[in-house]
Amino acid sequence: MAQENLSVVLHSQGDLRLETRPVPEPGPNEVLLQMHSVGICGSDVHYWQHGRIGDFVLKKPMVLGHEAAGRVVKVGSAVKHLKAGDRVAIEPGVPREMDEFFKNGRYNLSPTIFFCATPPDDGNLCQYYTHNANFCYKLPDNVTFEEGALIEPLSVGIHACRRAGVTLGSTVLICGAGPIGLVCLLVAKGMGASQVVITDLSAERLAMAKDLGADFQLTVKRADEPQQLAKKVQDLLGVQPQITIECTGVESSIQTAIYGTRSGGVVVLVGLGAEMATVPLINAAVREVDIRGVFRYCNTWPMAIAMLASGKVNVKPLVTHRFPLEQAVAAFETTRQGLGIKIMLKCDKNDQNP
Repeated sequence: MAQENLSVVLHSQGDLRLETRPVPEPGPNEVLLQMHSVGICGSDVHYWQHGRIGDFVLKKPMVLGHEAAGRVVKVGSAVKHLKAGDRVAIEPGVPREMDEFFKNGRYNLSPTIFFCATPPDDGNLCQYYTHNANFCYKLPDNVTFEEGALIEPLSVGIHACRRAGVTLGSTVLICGAGPIGLVCLLVAKGMGASQVVITDLSAERLAMAKDLGADFQLTVKRADEPQQLAKKVQDLLGVQPQITIECTGVESSIQTAIYGTRSGGVVVLVGLGAEMATVPLINAAVREVDIRGVFRYCNTWPMAIAMLASGKVNVKPLVTHRFPLEQAVAAFETTRQGLGIKIMLKCDKNDQNP
């Protein structure tokens, strides 16, 4: 096995480097993975550009990357369900303790959770990486490494649609057609939503949304009034949607989500924007519109793998660019410029296939 471990390391705001680190040894409950495909997330770029997200502040060098799949090359002494050669998708959030959130199945809310590429925890944008074996999920033969890496953003969509209560016949508005808006679209359709409207500033992204199954696409302009947009959504659907999934974090878009949702419906906030937002709370209150938050995901990987393996959901079109690991800085710059949808880094020199 190689002795070097090329890694993408953020040293400080704006200082992104490729450097060689030692190949780690797996602990008793861990596996050592040869990484294959790692997607670049908006949060990775945000840490690079700003050195922090909210209360998570970069204080020491950190390996980036948390949308990942790879191959097991070594297993820890206590690992029974995986063996060398297995292809796995990685769930990046691992609880450190069995607290109340872990016990009631909402481990994503545990304040002490380990999470790849969230300070101070290292991510997996490297050639070799160790991870808790219980949070590595075996991929069926008909699911590619890239699809495995895309389970991470897909999981945000699954968790959001579960929190929203999407079911057979649901009418859904999705605000924002970036990577997360698009996976919410795929999952909502997969869970039986009858009609989905999606909004965005970008005609290119709305075209992708149409290809992925959106029933209606609505181009918005920055000057649009939230109540006017809400009316346009209603005109497209013929009714107000029962569910709105807000994926931008933009204040005016949150306002549109509340005004646009049917009385008794649900607004789920997925996008993260400013800490404070002015929203029509009384409008929501008197119409019994529930507003629910989303923080990452939990218990989603088995469902995501089943969706991909069955062909019920197709995430392959989301990957628009591929770069070898050695060109990571160029890949990050491409993402920063907002080009394409999902940019995938290929970490195995001998296998650059999807």
